[in-house]
Amino acid sequence: MTKVRRNHAEALTVEVLEPGPERVEAPCAHYPACGGCRFQDLAYEAQVAAKAEQVADALRRIGGVEEPPLEPIVPAEEVFHYRNKLEYSFTATPDGPALGFHKAGRWDEVLDIRKCWLTTDLGNAVRDAVREWARAERLEPYDQGDHTGYLRHLVLREGRNTGQLLVQLVTAEGERFDRDELVEVLRRFPEVRSIHWSENESQAEVTNLPTTLLWGEDAIEEELCGLRFRVRPNAFLQTNTKMAERLYELAGEYAGLTGDETVYDLYCGIGTIGLTLARDALTVWGVEVSEESVACALENADLNGITNAAFYAGEVGASIEELRDRAGGRRSRRPAARRALRQGPAPARPAGGVANRLRLLQPDHAGRQRQGARERLGLPAGTRAAGRHVPAHAARRDGRAAHEEGLTKPSLCRRAALSAPRRRPQSAQ
Repeated sequence: MTKVRRNHAEALTVEVLEPGPERVEAPCAHYPACGGCRFQDLAYEAQVAAKAEQVADALRRIGGVEEPPLEPIVPAEEVFHYRNKLEYSFTATPDGPALGFHKAGRWDEVLDIRKCWLTTDLGNAVRDAVREWARAERLEPYDQGDHTGYLRHLVLREGRNTGQLLVQLVTAEGERFDRDELVEVLRRFPEVRSIHWSENESQAEVTNLPTTLLWGEDAIEEELCGLRFRVRPNAFLQTNTKMAERLYELAGEYAGLTGDETVYDLYCGIGTIGLTLARDALTVWGVEVSEESVACALENADLNGITNAAFYAGEVGASIEELRDRAGGRRSRRPAARRALRQGPAPARPAGGVANRLRLLQPDHAGRQRQGARERLGLPAGTRAAGRHVPAHAARRDGRAAHEEGLTKPSLCRRAALSAPRRRPQSAQ
């Protein structure tokens, strides 16, 4: 027994006397010590059923909906090797620095991973190469307990449909490694197109930081639903590429667009859903708190020749009324909506490009991530938008507000309520 609460208790399996019909053999050698995958020994069909019951129970018990009108879960096409992004933590071992995930239930212990079943063979190979580089360079891993050491995280982002890979090394403050040596090690993989370095000066275990480009392009590209998308280190993208495409297809089916609608893509990330809907809509308006994601969304619209979409950096709850007014209100006509798109967020759009469209909706706030994004985009001081984590309850609030303002149909309101940034799993985000 590991935890006892008023309404439930938690425990770990000590011994399996007789396996149940839904128990399967976990393929990963690190299971169950690794905290990344908690249900590898449960048949996937049983996992789907358990998740469906969890949603239904939450709606009944918390939401007060006696008979939730739920549709069947759309199951994943691939159970393993599906993620396009993973974050590894450095740890110290008798053999030198290692890379892996936190042990289940432990914030202070990291398990050295040799093969992860969430990523691809390429992802595993690049992680191992960085481990060997760190050992050869005799660099000290960061210790979260006493806050000493240097190497902190390795982030890998993979374009699953393009074969491109982005690498981000996160260290403590200061440049204590040979850039050229790291670049040489990573360039042995032809799929690596972008290498970044971030300094984390705080004690917090975060990777969403400003980056310095060490080599290559500043972004990689991914292809979804026939469109190309540029992805930077801190931009949000659904981590299961195949199911992201399926999700966007379902969003289009549920929206039932005829070409006369204005679509509001709340928490739009890099614009994937909004841009896939743009071909069937009158206009698309996206709002996202991350400037870096908005920069990607604007570039992605240009990259795909989509001219009826606009994206702005700001908080959804504070932006809805102004966004509705800019789009022409709930009774907007084609000329008004198109005129609003042409006007953009500023009286004039200089020839500098997409970055100038970020100046909208929110006052200046401090923050290293926003500072770094502003510098990379060439924005003058005082033009960055506010930024903070948006918890689920705020997303539900903003979704309701959007519906009350007449911005969305109930089905599109669900998009706002369900797409709040989630707390990253310690092993896989």
